[in-house]
Parts: sequence; structure tokens; C-alpha cells
Amino acid sequence: MPIDVSADGRVFLLSTKSMSYACCLEDSGLVAHLHWGPRLPSVEELAVPIRWDLSPNDPVAQLTPEEYPCHGGFRYKQQCLAAELADGTRELDMRYRRHEVRGDVLVIHLADPIAGLGVGMYYRVSEDLDLIARWTVVRNEGSESVELTAVASAMFHVDRRELAVSNVHGIWGAEQQPFRQPVGYGKVVLESRRGISSHHHNPYAVLDSGATETDGEVFFAALEYGGNFKVVAEPSPYGSTSVSLGINDYDFSWPLAPGETFEAPRVVAGYSGTGLATMSHQLHRYARRLMRDDRSRPVLYNSWEATGFNVTESNQRELARLAAPLGAELFVVDDGWFGNRASQLDGLGDWCVNPGKFPDGLTPLIDEVKALGMAFGMWIEPEMVNPPTRLYAEHPDWIHHTPGRDTQTSRDQWVLNLALPQVQEFIFTMIDDLLRNNDISYLKWDANRPIAQVGADPSVWHRHMLGVYAVVDRVTAAHPGVLIEACASGGGRIDLGTLAHFDDFWTSDNTDALDRLTIQRGYSLIYPAKAMRAWVTDSPNFLTGRAVPLPFRFHVAMTGSLGIGMDLRKTSDSDLATATAMIETYRRIRPIIAEGDLYRLVGGLDQEYWAVLYVHGASAALFVFRPVARIGRRPLHVRLRGLDPEATYRYRIDASTFEHTGTYLMNHGIEFSFYGDFASQLVEFSS
Repeated sequence: MPIDVSADGRVFLLSTKSMSYACCLEDSGLVAHLHWGPRLPSVEELAVPIRWDLSPNDPVAQLTPEEYPCHGGFRYKQQCLAAELADGTRELDMRYRRHEVRGDVLVIHLADPIAGLGVGMYYRVSEDLDLIARWTVVRNEGSESVELTAVASAMFHVDRRELAVSNVHGIWGAEQQPFRQPVGYGKVVLESRRGISSHHHNPYAVLDSGATETDGEVFFAALEYGGNFKVVAEPSPYGSTSVSLGINDYDFSWPLAPGETFEAPRVVAGYSGTGLATMSHQLHRYARRLMRDDRSRPVLYNSWEATGFNVTESNQRELARLAAPLGAELFVVDDGWFGNRASQLDGLGDWCVNPGKFPDGLTPLIDEVKALGMAFGMWIEPEMVNPPTRLYAEHPDWIHHTPGRDTQTSRDQWVLNLALPQVQEFIFTMIDDLLRNNDISYLKWDANRPIAQVGADPSVWHRHMLGVYAVVDRVTAAHPGVLIEACASGGGRIDLGTLAHFDDFWTSDNTDALDRLTIQRGYSLIYPAKAMRAWVTDSPNFLTGRAVPLPFRFHVAMTGSLGIGMDLRKTSDSDLATATAMIETYRRIRPIIAEGDLYRLVGGLDQEYWAVLYVHGASAALFVFRPVARIGRRPLHVRLRGLDPEATYRYRIDASTFEHTGTYLMNHGIEFSFYGDFASQLVEFSS
């Protein structure tokens, strides 16, 4: 059974295909962790531990690995729940009240009658995905209002020390840089305070003690939230490690009136006994199921790097006529089509088609794009406003601001306060009108600066994020065929919470193919290729100045959701022919990339070669890269993974065709030897 409760009702065992998670009710009334790891056969084999104070400085409440520790008593560890009560006190003591099983969901109820608070700890078992989801609902059961000051979603425990935590770090243009560091003897805190999940860290934790792609135990948890988050990994002096995930308690509070509830975002968690690749496969499958639209993502052409803000009907028509013969399926007009938009200084908020750029509106351009066989898409940045606009003049109180202070701009813009219902209504109506009056299939939703100066109410950070979700959900409900890409000044909004509402991610404004190998590898640890937008742009690259051959640029972008951003008016005939052939190939292998299991075979900053494999059913696609020729001419011998050992696979390298069993390809492999810098190859396999 996925959920099993012991005969005495004190031990709870959740089991998936290969994992078990267990907790128990201790004599103290606290609900404590028991097991997270390989699957266990029976709940009755688990015993409730007996604990006692080790010393006056080591009380039971501190020793107990609580499932959801609160602020109060002899607890000095990381807390999940904190509140200020009506009388100004902050002491909490949450104890077990009851539990219930609702199909694949276990709910354990805690309560503090004196504080008048109840907590529901929710555990959902996904047997087929080999994962569990956790979240928490806090209820005010008293007669007076309470101010919540910390509400984490969940805490997990690993029964060992000497673990390392993996995540990504970064800045604009250098997002998703993977790192691994020891938890050591103090807390490791990963967080965002910017109102979005940000370029800097990501809302998940991966814990291991030396795991590789194929070997070792991995414990992982990812938060479904796109706002301010906090992940805390903390070693215990008593031999274990905890990790908590949830909304950041930085500048956070939430008023809870009598009878009201607060639901924290979900966390999806799992265990792999066979390394990082298994973890990625589990999370990728979960993420693809989380996505509301299961269609293949179209090959797009985006006009930004060709025309910048200088968007006109004529130059967009010209680009569309060049993009269609390449095999592009979607034409996206980027920033500059609306309002008084000639630079970043003006226009945001005045979402009317610029008549000087489009004298007859968007319809003539859309009609031509559709006649060329492509769908039509638009760039918007609905959460922002420029100071000179009519919108700001009419509604200066709609922005995040602190009364009595100068409201600071960033990128010459302010952030609209989506915690306000009238702002949500304005944005929805604007987008709804745009979509109803124009045949638009795709929106690139950007957010080019973080939130700041939110004023006196610290609940606004979370309410803004809920407002974003509410508007996006209204748009997709009213226009279910429209895809919405999440962009945030590059890759500043990549998280499972965003993926539950948007349809794909803009991974980074850095489109340099060499840099993208690292960015996309870090991304792939948690998130699926299907949602990873990757463009081929001009060379030398605008950000790095690096010149990279077109086939290498295409092969890197083809490992995600392919887009084109070149100025096709300046592209040579030979490069146009190469692009056409590459896009044709990508469209053939797209189901493998979008729906297959990803294997990171070789790669890293210290590696001469990079190799990534996608396997889907009877087909596979292998990409091999050698960015820089090192001293000598060392070949790469790469063993494949994930194939059917008994199947015979046919594949072609250059002019030669081969047939080998899956066993041969996985146990012996293929040798590659490249000449020169920025060499790459795609090998397709079928059985």
C-alpha cells in the first residue's frame, strides 16, 4: 500500500516504487522523522524511539527530529512555524491531534490549543513517479487574529552527517551554474529576497555524500514556488541533517483572522539509490506532468536580436519571410511594438499598438505570418510600468512604493503591485483584449527587474506572487490554446511553481553556445528539456564576443526547446541552408528531446568533451561536443545509458551506418575523434 499506518496508529509509512518515507508519534506528542531512503517492507517493523534529555543543554525537544518544528520551548534548531499571537507572545507548542488517510494523501493534524492554531501536514504519494509531495496548511482556530511570521512548507531529515548540498548559483547572463558544497558544521542557506526565484539560487536542495550520475544515494526536495524562498540545510550535533523549504521568512508576515487558513506551497521530494541521473528522470517526469499543456513546443523565431526596439511592420514582415523557409513554426515579435516604446525609458504599461510602427494594427503582419505557415507570438512585460506613461500618470498608487520615500527605478521602470485586485484586473483585461483582437498563439511574459520598496505590509511579497499566478491562470483559462513563456530578465523565474502556471522558461539572456553548455547542464539537474528555451543567435555573440560555428550553436540549442534569434537579413545563403537542415533534423528528433530521459554522459568545466543523451522508447539522440582542442588529439570513448540491452540499434556517423545491440553500446560504447575547436556531432539511434 502507498500509505500504511501501524496497528497502534503511531507509525506512518509512505512507499513508492523504490522509496519509503516514515514518521511517527512519539510519547512526547511530537511527530518525528523515522526513515527516508530505500523501500521498507512493512510498517510493523518500525518502532517508535524512546527519547530523554541527554543533558540540561540537550532537551528532548531539541533532540527530536520533528517533521514540522515550531518556535517555542527548548527548540534551538531551524523552525518551520512562527507566529505572533494577539497578546504579543510568540510561544508555540504544536502536538499531535489526529490523522486521516484520503486515498493517496496522509494528513497529520497538529494543534496548540493555547495559541489557537492548527496545522495540517499533508503527504501525497505518487507511486508511479517514485516521489512524495508535502505541504502545510495552518488554521486559526482561536477567537483572535494571529500574525504568522514564518511558514515553511516542510522539513526533511537524513539520518547522517557529512553530506553535501547541491544547487546552482549565478547572476544575469550566468544563471544555473551548478555547485556542490559540504553542509559542514553550520547552516547552509539558499534563498531569494527579490520577489522572484531569481538568477542567484534556486528553490531546491540535493543532498548526497559523494554520489555520481550513476551511483550513490541522493536525497532531494524542490519547492513549487516562484517568489521569495528559503532553503536551509542544517547539521544536527546528534548525527543527522535536516533541510527545510518554503516561503522566505525575510520581511514576511501573514495576518490570519479567526477561521482563516494559510496554505504553504508544495514540495516534491524523493530518493535515488542510483545517483543523480535517476533523480533527474524522476523530477523531469513530474515536471512534464505538472505542465498544463502537453503539446510539443514550436520552433520559434524571435526578432529581438535582429531589430531590438526598432520594431516596424515592414522589418517584421521581412524577417518572417526569411524565417518561414527555415522551418520555423512560430514567429514572435519582441519588445518595441507598443506605446511610446523606442527604448527602455518609456512605454511599459501603455499596451496599445504603436500606430507609427503598425499603421493598420497587428492584423496585416499576423495574416502574413499565418500565410507563411507560422503561428504568431508577442512579447509583453505586464508586471512593469515606465514613469512617463499614461498608466502611471493615472494610477501612481499601483506601483510598489514606500510613502515618503523616492521610489527607485531599475532599468527605468517600476513594478506594479499585483497584490492589488485592480492591478490584476487591469493586466488580465489588457492581455485578454490583446488575445481576443489578434490571432496570437504565444506570449513571452518578461519581468526585467526585482521587487523592492514594498511599503509597510510584508505580506505583499507573497500576495504579489499569488497575483501573478491568478492572472496567468485566468488568461490560460480564457485562452487555453495560448502558450506563455516565463522570462525574467533572462533565467530569473525558473522553478516548479512557475512551471505549474507558465508553459516554458527563457533560460538565460546569454545565448553563447559555450556558456550555454554549463547553464543548460545546471538547469537539467532538476528541470526538463521540454521547458528549456534555447536559441541560436548571431556570431560573434552579443554578450561574450565569442565566435562559434553555426553547427555547434545549433547542436547546443537542439538539446532544449529550439528557437532562432539571428538577424536573418544578414545571414549568408550557406548558413541559411545549414539552418534549414538543422531545423528539419530537430523537428524529427523533437519528441525524443521533449519526452525522453536525459543522461549527462560527459561534461563539466574541466572536461575536454561534453556528451548528453536522450532516450525515448525505441529511439535515442546523442550530442557530443568538443569546445576547445587541447594539447594532443585525445579521442572520447563514450558509453551510452538507458538503452534496451536486447534491442539492436541502427545509427549513422558521417557516411557510415552501424548496427549494435544496446548491451554493446552501453558496455563498450562509441569512439569520437574531432579536429579543431567547437566541433560537435549529433547521432540518432533507432531500434
